[in-house]
Amino acid sequence: MSDASRREFIQASAAASLLAVGSPQSLQAAEEKAMSSTAYGYQHAPAPLPFDPKSLKGISEKLIQSHWENNYSGAIKALNTLRGKLVQASTDANTPPYVYTGLKREQLIRTGSVVLHEFYFGNLGGDGKASGDVRSRIAASFGTYDAWESEFRKIGQGLGGGSGWVVLGYNRSLKLLENYWLADHSINPADTTPILVMDMYEHAYQMDYGAAAPKYIDAFFANIQWDAVAKRL
Repeated sequence: MSDASRREFIQASAAASLLAVGSPQSLQAAEEKAMSSTAYGYQHAPAPLPFDPKSLKGISEKLIQSHWENNYSGAIKALNTLRGKLVQASTDANTPPYVYTGLKREQLIRTGSVVLHEFYFGNLGGDGKASGDVRSRIAASFGTYDAWESEFRKIGQGLGGGSGWVVLGYNRSLKLLENYWLADHSINPADTTPILVMDMYEHAYQMDYGAAAPKYIDAFFANIQWDAVAKRL
């Protein structure tokens, strides 16, 4: 069932419950049931790679398949498991708040991993050549396209050998397109739409490049799917 169908089903179920009962208490119970089935019952499914894993230049099929199967899909399994744990903990009056918030912290981390990986895979599989329109839009915020690329690469190099993400994002509150340094899955700039995402965790390149993060960054740029980036802009 798609997210849209699931939402329609929940809304229809809640509406039927509201028609069947008349007291405020019953109305509130129906609304809470509809909300909880979404927040706690949702189970995410892996999105398939939007490209042939054999087609990437400088990033091996073995690496990209391992990345998708172990890191991305593993994060989804963990996130789905956490939702079940949260259901159990939320209905157990003996669950200490610090235990519950520990689960919520893990939920935040796994959610970030899942979403960022989907953006990452979604902007791979291209020829690495940005259109003139995209280059102009980036240059409008950074002075020149080359200035943007230089900073994006430098952030990535600074994260080499550790963990994190580099994100070109559009901040809706600030009305600003800029590059962001993310130390891990849980750090995301507020009210910002990811436009281009690069994974700098070692699992994204170690199998092919060892500790040579700059070579991986070169390969990443050679495989950017700029059409996907343009749609996000």
